[in-house]
Formats: sequence, C-alpha cells, structure tokens
Amino acid sequence: MNARVLVVGRSPSVLEATVELLRAGGYRADATNQFERVLDDYDVSALDVLVFGGMVPPDTKKYLRTEIGQRNAGIAVVQGLVGIPGVIAAQVDVATRGEQAADVEYLEESRTIRVTLPSDVRVSVDAFWMTSWTPPEPSSTSSKVFDSELAAGTHDLALPDRVPREGSFAVVTVGVEVWAFAVGPMPAALARMAPKSAADQRLPEVAKVSTHTD
Repeated sequence: MNARVLVVGRSPSVLEATVELLRAGGYRADATNQFERVLDDYDVSALDVLVFGGMVPPDTKKYLRTEIGQRNAGIAVVQGLVGIPGVIAAQVDVATRGEQAADVEYLEESRTIRVTLPSDVRVSVDAFWMTSWTPPEPSSTSSKVFDSELAAGTHDLALPDRVPREGSFAVVTVGVEVWAFAVGPMPAALARMAPKSAADQRLPEVAKVSTHTD
C-alpha cells in the first residue's frame, strides 16, 4: 500500500495510536499537533492523504488546505469524524481504496447497516464510541457487532442496544473494502468546546507530537 498519510490533530494519545494503526496497516503515516510547523516539518508535496482532527481551528485548516493544495493538487483531504484511532484509520482506508463493488449504507431510523453484495464475501461491523470527551485526552471503546460470511444480495445488520445513541460510529469491512459512518450524533457540548480560530486558547496545553517515518 505504502500511501503517505499525515494526521493533523490535537490529542497526543489519539495521534500516536492512529499512527501505530496506520503503520501496522502498511501506510507511511505520521502525525503532528504542531500546526504552525506542518509546512516546515513535512514534505507535503509527497503526501497522499491529509487528515484533520476536529480540534484543528477552522482558519488553520483553511490555510493548510490552501498551502498544501498548491504544492500537491492530488492529495486526498479527510475530515476526521471523531478522535478515535480506529475510526480515523478506517477513514484513511476509505480514501485510498478506490471504487467499491459492494453498496453499504446506514439507515438512521432503524439503526441498521444495509449491505448489498455482488458476490459471497466476509463482512464485519465494528462499533466505536466515546467514553469521555474530556480534553486533551478523550477516551473511547469498541465492540464487534458482526463478523461472518454473507451471500450475494442485500442484508440488514442492526446495531445492538449496547452501542450508544450519541457519539458512536460504525466501521464496515466487506472483503478488503471499508466504510465508516457516524451512527450517533456528536454531543452539542463538544461543538462548543472546539476552538473557533487559531487565537482561541480555551483548551488546555498538550504535549507536543511530531512523528517522522524512517
């Protein structure tokens, strides 16, 4: 695979765990929370995927997207759904896997994953959700919802009650194809917590993270 990925976010533990997952999956991945150093510390012209965390200020994100886009027009830019390493890694998979043969959608009203398959294949569904939103180190957990071979056709896979209705996400794997969905809305308090600009210093200081692939 060897796609080059840079994750720009805030939480040290989330960044480090995400890089570990991505590297284990074959990516040449790095992460940083040193927003002002991105263009100096990394060869952004060589990146394949750029991921932004939700706590990156909007003006910082806009500046980096513009500057990096001018140097690398083909880069895929991903807005992270949540600060959960497994979900972020799945979003990178989605961005790099190309056209998908299966059709997968989330039906919000019934909390069901609908999978339409062109042929028999193994399907798994993993649920992720936040257990604490406390900055700078949010915490999360996950649960295997489904993992089995399915025949060609359409199948509805219901999320169990143990998956919360707030701050929850599902990663669906069909063979080597991947989908990532938000299945429970983010709490309003989290949106209020996010910095409105680079000058917004309401969040506590965090340890510096700036990894570099050998």
